[in-house]
Amino acid sequence: MKSTVFFAGVRARSPEDNLQNKVRRLFDAAGFPYIIKRGDLTAIKVHFGEEGNSSYVSPVLVRPIADRIRSAGGEPFLTDTNTLYGGSRSNSVRHLQTAEEHGFGRMVAGAPVIIADGLQGDNYREVAIEGKHFQQVKIAGEIASAQSMIVVSHFKGHLPAGFGGAIKNLGMGCAPPLGKSEQHSARPIFNAELCEGCRACAEACPKQAITVKKRITQIDYNLCTGCGKCLRLCPAHALDFDWVVEVPPFMERMVEYALGAVTGKEGRLGFINFLLNITPDCDCCPWSDAPIVPDIGILASKDPVAIDQASYDLVNQQTGLKNSLLERNQEPGEDKFQGVWESTLGRVQLDYGYEIGLGSKDYCLEEV
Repeated sequence: MKSTVFFAGVRARSPEDNLQNKVRRLFDAAGFPYIIKRGDLTAIKVHFGEEGNSSYVSPVLVRPIADRIRSAGGEPFLTDTNTLYGGSRSNSVRHLQTAEEHGFGRMVAGAPVIIADGLQGDNYREVAIEGKHFQQVKIAGEIASAQSMIVVSHFKGHLPAGFGGAIKNLGMGCAPPLGKSEQHSARPIFNAELCEGCRACAEACPKQAITVKKRITQIDYNLCTGCGKCLRLCPAHALDFDWVVEVPPFMERMVEYALGAVTGKEGRLGFINFLLNITPDCDCCPWSDAPIVPDIGILASKDPVAIDQASYDLVNQQTGLKNSLLERNQEPGEDKFQGVWESTLGRVQLDYGYEIGLGSKDYCLEEV
């Protein structure tokens, strides 16, 4: 069956068409008020952005969602989980501080912030699923406890997943660090002949897993978490993943975690994707690169696979922007995310999500 995905374009020539009002219209058109029961503790799953990042969804655009939840009788809270690597969101103290510095708080975003997996990421529940890789997955405790959830995603590129949207926000974003580690098994390989000895990889590695003398001499795979920072920063392209052997199973594990995140909340979930500032990297990066395509709009649906499929299609229909990391696949119809990360296959998320019953790839787009 086709799932309905509601769409509001980015253009506006009147106050009625500002982005906040479009969020309100999408929330109502998608039927989200009916998934919230009076008294629900309703999670708004967002990404607060790593310190130094500026492309995360603005708290000003999250505010209408919190207001609509409250109008429907729910009690909204903003939430995310702690990171596997170091950085400004590796524990709840730093995570809350980063969220506040980025404007996420009651006065701006309209709801309090609760980090879902506890002070050091050890608050989680085991959720049973039937998957190829997992029979149980670890889901952050406060997300598991919430009666309903609106998943707010910045749609953008991601290495190695190809792109990040609703599925990644569920799978990686609702997992504590231990759950993220279960998903991230891909480990980089290196070509010592290409290495220039600049040490960018070693200095960026959050686990100090890389040793460089004149060239890379060792990667300690007991320490490596597979986060991919070294690949993004290496100017000589001396580091890479085994894309054929390791990356597709990583994406399958992420999708199975997404299935665990929605288990028990059937009929109580809504998804909103923001196709704005469509950058080549995840908001976990402590920077934001130039967008690879123009701003497109906002989507809403009750189906995480359908909304990501529609987002993926809309991005690929665009002409790529010059002065961006997109050096290939510039023309409409070409895969923009593969144009940035040549070896990745983001559609694996969509295919496997459909295969395990997370959602439908067939959709109809309805403009509001």
